[in-house]
Amino acid sequence: MKTAMESIKNMIDVNTIVGDPVETPDGTVIIPISRVTFGFAAGGGDFEQEDIIDKQPGNSFGGGSGAGVSVKPVGFLVYSSTAGVRFLPVEGNIMYDRVLDLIPQVVDKIKNILNKDQYEDDLEDLAKTAETQASPSPRAQA
Repeated sequence: MKTAMESIKNMIDVNTIVGDPVETPDGTVIIPISRVTFGFAAGGGDFEQEDIIDKQPGNSFGGGSGAGVSVKPVGFLVYSSTAGVRFLPVEGNIMYDRVLDLIPQVVDKIKNILNKDQYEDDLEDLAKTAETQASPSPRAQA
């Protein structure tokens, strides 16, 4: 089991899951992403039975083990200066992934709208304050 674990450790490192970046001539960087799974199974037994010929107890043993590794490509992280960072899945519902990709942009737009509304409210408050301070008080007129 120890040998199997050491062999898998040598085969699987962070570069197996997040691959080496590839830069295209236009400056876009593509990073492959994979899913790595592995499993182990082991079993054994010890059977005692009489040796019919010699009438002596026999020493029996049965055992087995196995291991498996699976590396499945999941998608690609793509960075470009114009589009930012996107995840392009190998499989799956593209529409769902597009919606997830758009969420940060929608949140930014909502923040900008809220900040604009807050800015306009602050301007209105400032204008009212200036108006109040500029108009003569009733005591000053008397």
